Amino acid sequence: MARRILTGYRPTGKLHLGNLHGNLKGMIELQQEAECYFFIADWHALTTDYQDPSQLRTYSEEMVLDWLAAGIDPEKAAVYRQSDLPQVAEFQLYLSMITPLGWLERVPSFKEQQEQLQGKDISTHGFLGYPVLQAADILIVRADAVPVGEDQLPHLELTREIVRRFNFLYGETFDEPQSLLSQTPRIPGTDGRKMSKSYGNFISLTDPPEEIRKKILSMLTDPARRTRKDPGDPEKCSAFQLHKVNTADRLNEVAEKCRTAGWGCVECKGILAEKVVESLLPFQERRRDLEARPGYAWEVMERGLEKVKPLARGVLADVRTRMGID
Repeated sequence: MARRILTGYRPTGKLHLGNLHGNLKGMIELQQEAECYFFIADWHALTTDYQDPSQLRTYSEEMVLDWLAAGIDPEKAAVYRQSDLPQVAEFQLYLSMITPLGWLERVPSFKEQQEQLQGKDISTHGFLGYPVLQAADILIVRADAVPVGEDQLPHLELTREIVRRFNFLYGETFDEPQSLLSQTPRIPGTDGRKMSKSYGNFISLTDPPEEIRKKILSMLTDPARRTRKDPGDPEKCSAFQLHKVNTADRLNEVAEKCRTAGWGCVECKGILAEKVVESLLPFQERRRDLEARPGYAWEVMERGLEKVKPLARGVLADVRTRMGID
């Protein structure tokens, strides 16, 4: 039996290079060999952006177009919007009844996001409890595995803990989902932090060439390279991490030129910028073709919803019975 894989993205804007190399390429490969469910996590988006949801529908549509342009095949994978599947919300309610508060407070990203997003009021029940919503997303389709980066492992482990607690209380119902750890190095943004729309340090897949060049030339490099003649350490350079996934055929040369000051940082980043621009041209052409088909993204989501509904209804019926709500 094929593995059942689930992954979701928050629709907070167009996708960026970190999404592409960190997870999206893996999604494209997995759809060839596994039963895949890819969802638009619009409820999750509200945990940090509830104050202005005006773009949520637009962002959801754009994300689907990005997925399709990158290579997601709606005939092979079920693509759907989280809020169109009400069983997830009801399931989250049941799971929240058995999840200890201390489990949620110790999730590393809880305090990290509060520090990084100080301009937003995220001291809410929804933000604290979003790992329970994640667990509901995963378990409502009985996913065997979830693609994650290292920073997301604590979230998945919390889901596994919830599974163990549910099974202990109500009998063996769910298997513990496994992690599919990404082998791609963490993709830094222009400021050296993890590339993220929340931080505003991202390079969008749909950015025009001049914008891509401008952003890459602004990336932080090894601070020890104060002048053109100073040697550097490529591992301390944000741009070099992007070189790893964009110029793999020249990676040894790039590293050597950095260590020996054979290139200046501007020259090095210029080479990277041209490679990124070139690599995104096919994606951007497909994206324009999809944009010329009004409503197509919503058709794809509707078809995906019809695939996932029977599965979600069956899981929720089982949960309700086991918890005495039937």
